[in-house]
Order: sequence, then C-alpha cells, then structure tokens
Amino acid sequence: MSTLSVIVIAKNEERNIRACLKSVTWADEIIVVDAGSMDRTVDIAREFTQKIFSRPWDGYGEAKNYGLVQCTSEWILSLDADERVTTELKKEILDRLSSADRKVVALSMPRRAYFLGKWINHCGWYPGRITRVFRRSAGRFTEEKVHERLEVHGETIPLHSDLLHYTDPDLRYYFEKFNKYTSLAAEELVIHKKRFILVQLIVHPFWVFIRMYILRLGFLDGIPGLILCVLSANYVFTKYAKLWEYSIQKEGGNP
Repeated sequence: MSTLSVIVIAKNEERNIRACLKSVTWADEIIVVDAGSMDRTVDIAREFTQKIFSRPWDGYGEAKNYGLVQCTSEWILSLDADERVTTELKKEILDRLSSADRKVVALSMPRRAYFLGKWINHCGWYPGRITRVFRRSAGRFTEEKVHERLEVHGETIPLHSDLLHYTDPDLRYYFEKFNKYTSLAAEELVIHKKRFILVQLIVHPFWVFIRMYILRLGFLDGIPGLILCVLSANYVFTKYAKLWEYSIQKEGGNP
C-alpha cells in the first residue's frame, strides 16, 4: 500500500499549527521544518510528531526541499501551517493513492480561503487549484524567495474536495506579512534582472483591481472581497515601488 508523508514549514505559528497537524494525523509520517520559532510552535508540534527539524530560514522553497529530503514515504503532501485537510479531502487522497497508476505523479485540489471572517468564493481566489500531493521521486520545489512552486514531471489528476486556507484573520496580521512579502517579491525581481518601468507602477495595480473585483466577480464577496482586491492592487504597487527603490540604491542614489 502507498504511504504518505506530510511536510509543514513553520515559524511562530502557535495560532495555527495544532489545527493543521490535527487534520493530517492519519498520514504515515509528519515532518515539521521550523525556522527558529520563538513561541510554542515546536512544543505543540511535538504533540503530533517527533520529526521536527530546526534550521535557519533561507526561503520557502529551500525549507520545503529540506523537508522533502527527510521524508521516507512514496507520496508527499505539502501544507502551510494555516491550511487544513478536510475529511472529504482526506478520503479522496487516500482513495487516489490506493489506485493510482504509475504514470500519475501528482494530485491537484481546489483551495478555499477564509479572509477577514469570510470564505472567499470569487476574486480569482477560488477555486485556486494547487498541486500539493506528489510522488517523492517526481517533484521538487522551486527556490524563489516568495511564492515558490512545486514542479512535477508526469501526469497530475484533479481532486474535487477543498483544502482550507485560514489566511489573514485581521488586517493587522495581513500588514505584518505585507512588508516582508513585498520586499521578498521585489528582491526576486532584482535577482532575475528585471528593470523598473514606470508603467508597472501605474497600470499593473489598476489592472489587478479590475481583474479581481470586476472580471472575477470580487464584488460578490462583499466588503471582505473589496478589501482583498484593493490590498492585492496595493501589494503589486508596493512591490514595484520597492523595485524602483532598489534600482535607485544600486545607482548610488537616495530615494
């Protein structure tokens, strides 16, 4: 029978880690990669697994690939600490693993996000299909500083049950992440030698709002949907503003 390892990366996730790990106690193995948590994350994780690895933070992709090396199962499920596997998704995963053809190397699933007290059903966020289950021999994470991707080589089949994502319970939490994520995104542009162009700062944020709020029906998600679309546009604006700042600093200027 196919076996499954779960990888969870975490730092200061005591608010989320128990519910996350509790949702995957049925797996054969749980691997937690901790990036120096200063709260009770590690203590809580020990309630579910002894396979906890602490290491300096060097990026999302690097941390997940490190966890991948620690796994012993044929199949891998990668989770973030603020995600939960439902009973329906668990059943689908186990059913697929027990009957998967050798040419099938991964499973994708819809992800439903809970933002500011509401499930987001539009804005381009849902179904937000992602690939999170894969054969250990056929997948690896890219090593971007932010928004890393899973690369798999072979056939991916879709599941129907949702993975739940409890993101940003309030705006304070959102903005605590905002500065870090926009800086990492701008640094990624610098690493890939992307040049600052004024139109990016003007047009791209506006287009993001129109696409999410109008074309992808974000207005149907009420006030949380409106806030999400405005903040997403602001994320893009800030990312390119920081790219401009980096370009000025590289030239020896002082913005």
